[in-house]
Amino acid sequence: MKVLLLNGSPRPKGNTTYALSQMEEVFAQEGVECEEIRIGTQPIRGCIACQSCSKTGKCVFDDLVNEVAPKFEAADGLVVASPVYYASANATVVAFLDRLFYSTHFDKRMKVGASVVVARRAGTTATFDELNKYFTITGMPIASSGYWNDVFGRKPGEAAQDEEGIATIRNLAHNMAYLMRAISLAKDAYGMPVQEPHRMTNFIR
Repeated sequence: MKVLLLNGSPRPKGNTTYALSQMEEVFAQEGVECEEIRIGTQPIRGCIACQSCSKTGKCVFDDLVNEVAPKFEAADGLVVASPVYYASANATVVAFLDRLFYSTHFDKRMKVGASVVVARRAGTTATFDELNKYFTITGMPIASSGYWNDVFGRKPGEAAQDEEGIATIRNLAHNMAYLMRAISLAKDAYGMPVQEPHRMTNFIR
């Protein structure tokens, strides 16, 4: 099993990084291979809806998004972690995910997704919902824990004091490892789910 971890924090030793380190520790115990990619400090511009990717299979802006795309395709799971800015994910994270999910055309169904959010005080559940939408639109099951996947802390290291939050994140990693294995077994036994034909509609006539 392989998991790709996207770290949306611009702080190399911040609380988001600490939360992910707890998941990496659990994944190591579970025998799950993982790779962390730091995107919080990268100059990632947003999608411009040019549709170039529909012809070339990659984003027109040849940056970290195109570099990560094959790693995402090879992974069994994806973890997206972000600090909370104005009750939302880091704008760099959103721009990165918009382009990564839109420009890649491989089948993402049954890859397991999980989101982790870190805040000083508020905005975690809104950010949690925001990040999970990337998974639900592409048929990716979402790993859950015993609570929403949020950790609290402002200064570097404060997240370690949030014992409930860290336990939630560690349980998330255990559950994610289990779910990836279960899906792998189900694929071998039953194949992939049947999909209805895609029909794009709108309400403007």
